[in-house]
Amino acid sequence: MVVGLFGGSFNPPHEGHLLVSEIALRRLRLDQLWWMVTPGNPLKSKSGLAPLQERIAMSERLVRDPRIKVTAFEQSLGGPYTAHTLAHVKARNRGIHFIWIMGADSLRTFHLWQEWQSIVRTFPIAVIDRPGSTLSFLSSNMTRTFDYAHVDEDDAGALWKKPAPAWTFLHGPRSTISSTSLRLAGAGNPRT
Repeated sequence: MVVGLFGGSFNPPHEGHLLVSEIALRRLRLDQLWWMVTPGNPLKSKSGLAPLQERIAMSERLVRDPRIKVTAFEQSLGGPYTAHTLAHVKARNRGIHFIWIMGADSLRTFHLWQEWQSIVRTFPIAVIDRPGSTLSFLSSNMTRTFDYAHVDEDDAGALWKKPAPAWTFLHGPRSTISSTSLRLAGAGNPRT
């Protein structure tokens, strides 16, 4: 089984998250995609962060594809760091091939994440294009440091077969919707 791991605060979840999910499911040939709704992001202010249970409920109402599973297991791990979460997932799911899914907008600050190089060495990574971030894969610390591990997007369907470090950048339709813009507009509720 091939599973994508898509972490974030989903504060609130929106159609842009669904678009990233659709691209990942199709282009990476995933069997499932786990939305890992995080308790919080250590690099972002907790001001305006909706309660975890509310973000989970909004995500469950938004998701229609049965291959997308909304999870919040990171809360039980005792820490908010992706490296720790991925190590936990890897240790407890030996028979599953995982791919870490991230938006290109995260590349700008990825080198600030705790143990970011460990993250890159845990699972293959698929970076999904986001508006205003298309060129970030050319200049980010991650992509420069791990340039040798780049997989052409035409081979993305076989990314799960590559040992980490391995990463690809997927171009495709992009949504201008962001959780930040939705919060600022006061439109925190997805379709019900």
